[in-house]
Amino acid sequence: MLLLASQSPRRKALLSQLGVKFTTLNVDINETQLANEDSNSYVVRLAIEKAQQGWLQYGQIDAVLGADTIVVVGSGSEEQVLGKPESFEHARQMWLQLSNTQHRVMTAVALKTADGTDHLVVKTEVRFKLLTEAEMQWYWQTGEPQDKAGAYGIQGFAGNFVKHINGSYSAVVGLPLYETSELIKQVGIKLYEC
Repeated sequence: MLLLASQSPRRKALLSQLGVKFTTLNVDINETQLANEDSNSYVVRLAIEKAQQGWLQYGQIDAVLGADTIVVVGSGSEEQVLGKPESFEHARQMWLQLSNTQHRVMTAVALKTADGTDHLVVKTEVRFKLLTEAEMQWYWQTGEPQDKAGAYGIQGFAGNFVKHINGSYSAVVGLPLYETSELIKQVGIKLYEC
């Protein structure tokens, strides 16, 4: 049996597409980025901590899947991880950084079993159109961006803002399907069962 260490409806829906039997558990970890922690290390740490916390909380189970998604602008010393917005003004600042530019969405997936923890990271490049003040006001009023990294969800209204993606659409939503299925198969959990 597989445990998804997440209450995200998006991750649940995506994992369901793999035809795997699973249950979910909400895990509570500290998601604060550490000083001098780069984006790759940060997202991997969060996914692993979620999987390990689920393993500790649930008890006897075959495997626990943890995942985390972050939105990153800039590179090198200018790199910045955009978290969940605290207010409209905070979201607006993020959208101005994303507007008419390309950014990275990174999703890490970790799978904890009795033999240890395997993980992977999928990076997708997303390019936004030029956002207007009216679009930003309207989008905030939809209620969609409030609980999402980078203050947007590609699978919802913000799909209108995306000019181009290079990589995995499902990873931007929250769980890279192909890579996750390969990770699950490696530990002997069957997919696509009736």
